[in-house]
Amino acid sequence: MNTGQAGLIETLANQLRVDSIRCSTRAGSGHPTSSLSAADLMAVLLERHLRYDWDQPALPNNDHLIFSKGHASPLLYSMYRAAGMVGEEELVNTYRQFGARLEGHPTPLLPWVDVATGSLGQGLPDAVGVSLAGRYLDELTYHTWVLCGDSELAEGSIWEALDKAAYYKLGNLTAIVDVNRLGQDGPTELQWDMHGYAGRVKAFGAHAIIIDGHDITAIDHALTRARSDPDQPTVILAKTIKGKGVLEVEDKNGWHGKALPEEMAERAVAALGGPTHLQITTSMPEPGTPAITPDPQAAITLPRWEVGDQVATRVAFGAAIAAMAVRPEVVVLDGEVGNSTHAGEFKETAPERFFEMFIAEQQLVASTVGLSVRGYVAFASSFAAFLISRPYDFIRMAGVSEVSIRLVGTHAGVEIGQDGPSQMALEDIAAMRAVHTSTVLYPSDAPSTARLVQTMADTTGISYLRATRGAYPVIYGPEEEFPIGGCKVHNAGPDDVVALIGAGVTLHECLSAAGQLAEAGIKARVIDLYSIKPIDTDTLRRTCLDTGGHIVVAEDHYPQGGIGSAVLEALAGTDTPNLHITLLAVKGLPTSGKPAELLDAAGISARHITAAARTLVGALEGQSAAEA
Repeated sequence: MNTGQAGLIETLANQLRVDSIRCSTRAGSGHPTSSLSAADLMAVLLERHLRYDWDQPALPNNDHLIFSKGHASPLLYSMYRAAGMVGEEELVNTYRQFGARLEGHPTPLLPWVDVATGSLGQGLPDAVGVSLAGRYLDELTYHTWVLCGDSELAEGSIWEALDKAAYYKLGNLTAIVDVNRLGQDGPTELQWDMHGYAGRVKAFGAHAIIIDGHDITAIDHALTRARSDPDQPTVILAKTIKGKGVLEVEDKNGWHGKALPEEMAERAVAALGGPTHLQITTSMPEPGTPAITPDPQAAITLPRWEVGDQVATRVAFGAAIAAMAVRPEVVVLDGEVGNSTHAGEFKETAPERFFEMFIAEQQLVASTVGLSVRGYVAFASSFAAFLISRPYDFIRMAGVSEVSIRLVGTHAGVEIGQDGPSQMALEDIAAMRAVHTSTVLYPSDAPSTARLVQTMADTTGISYLRATRGAYPVIYGPEEEFPIGGCKVHNAGPDDVVALIGAGVTLHECLSAAGQLAEAGIKARVIDLYSIKPIDTDTLRRTCLDTGGHIVVAEDHYPQGGIGSAVLEALAGTDTPNLHITLLAVKGLPTSGKPAELLDAAGISARHITAAARTLVGALEGQSAAEA
C-alpha cells in the first residue's frame, strides 16, 4: 500500500465517522461511538480487500460482510453510501425512521445484508454456515468477513462458532474483533487484554492476529494474511478506542448507545474535516459458478408403508430425508444424535451434504441459517427439547431475517418414556408458534411424516416438524396428501355429537377413544391436526357447527400455547355458537416411566379422552333436558 492509498483510506475512514455521527444525531438515537472505533478497520476492508459487485448482490462469488455487532449500523450504512448504494439524503434523514429501510439494526430488507443482527453473538455463527457452503458445496473463492464487538465475546455462541470453523477448516472465514474496551455499562470482561483474547482464540483452533485497530498499514497486512491460510479461520483482534475521532467521548464510559448532542456533533464533524462525498470502487469478485446446481424438480421416490405397519415418525423422517437427497440443494445438519433422529440415513446417502454440529445447538441452527443464505435447502435435526430451547434466540432471529430453514425435533413429549422430564419437549409447540414466519407440523404416522418432510423443502420461512420416539400404526395410504394448513377428519357423520382433536401420539389415543365412545353409542369424529400453524380454521368451525360445539383436545404438551391454544385462537372471532371445549394436556411435571404409563398419568390417554367426551356430552344433554 503506497502513501496515496493510505491517504485515501484515512479520508474514507473520516467520512465513515462523519456519516455515522450525522445520521445518528439526526435520528436522535443509535450507536455512533461503537461505529467510530471500527471505522479504520472497515475503511481498509472496503477499499482494499472486499470483493463485491454492489449492483449484483446475489452474484455467487461475492464476498460476504456480516456485522455481528449490528448496533454499529451507522458505520455499515455509511459504508453503503461510500459504495454508492445509499444516497446522502437516505442516510442522513431516514436512519431509524418509521417505514425506512435503514433500520436501527441491519436486516435483509437491504439486499447487501445476509442476516439480521443485533442479538449479539449471532453474526459469527451464521457466517460459519455461509463459509461451510463456500468451501464444501459452492467450491468458490468468496471470503466471509465478520465484524464483531468485544462485548459479544462473552457469548458462548462465539466460541461454538470458532470451534466448528476450526473443525471444518474454514480458512475462508475471518472475524474482525473491535476491541474498544467499553461495553454498554462499563468495561468489558478482558478490556484490552489482547493476549488473553488471543489465547482463547488459539485454544479453539483459530489463527489470532493482534493489531492496532487504528493503524492503516497494520490493518491492511492483517487482512491480507487472513486470506492466506485456506485451512484455518482467522480472528483479527484490533485494539481500538471507543468514540475514536471525537476527543470529547474517546474511551469515556456512558456514551454507549447515545447519539452525540447536536452542538457536540457539529464540533466533531468539523474536526473530522466536515462532510465529504468520496465514493469507493470495490474490487470485483472473480468469476465463479457454484459446484452444485439446484434441481427442485428432481423426481423423489418417497418410502412406502402399509396401513397397520408400526413405524416411528422419526424413522419416517430419516427415510424421507434420505429420499430427498436426489435434490442436490438439500443439506442436512445434526446435533450428534443422527442415529436417534435418523438424520444419519441422509449421511449414508449424501455424506458430502451432511454436516455434524455435535452438541452445539446454537451453532446447529446458525449454520442452517448461513447455508440458507447461500440458497441451500437446509434441514437441522436434534431432540426437540434441545433443538428448540437452547438455540431459541437463533430461531427467533432467523424469523427476523425471514430466511427459510427446516427444523425437525424428535423425542417430543412424555411419550419418550423412561428418560424423564429433562428430555421431554413440552414447550416446543408454543415456542415455535410464536416465531415470525413459522410453520408448525406434528404428523401422526409414517406417510404423513414423509409427505410433510417433502413439503417442508419448498416451504418458505421457518418450518418445524415434531416427531415422536415410539412406533405407531400407519393409518394413511401412500397416496394421501397433507397440504400445509390442512387437517384430516376421521369417522365424520351427520349424527356426531363430539369432536376429538389430537396430533402425533394423541391422534392415536383419540382414535381409540372414538372407538370406545362408539361402543357406548356416542358418535365422535376425530381430527388429525397435523398442521398446527397455519391451522385449518374452516374445518374447525364446520366441526363446531356439526357437533354443537363439543370438542375435546388432547395434546402431549403443556396446556399453555399448544394445540388447545391454537384451536381456541382459530375459533376466536368466528360466528361459531355454543363452543364447549375440554383441554387435556400435561399439567404437571412428568416422571420417568413407560410411554403408556406417562400418557395415562398425564391425563391424555384414550380412557381420559373417552371420559372427558362422556362428561362433556352428558353435561350438555343434562342441560338440554333441564331447559326442556
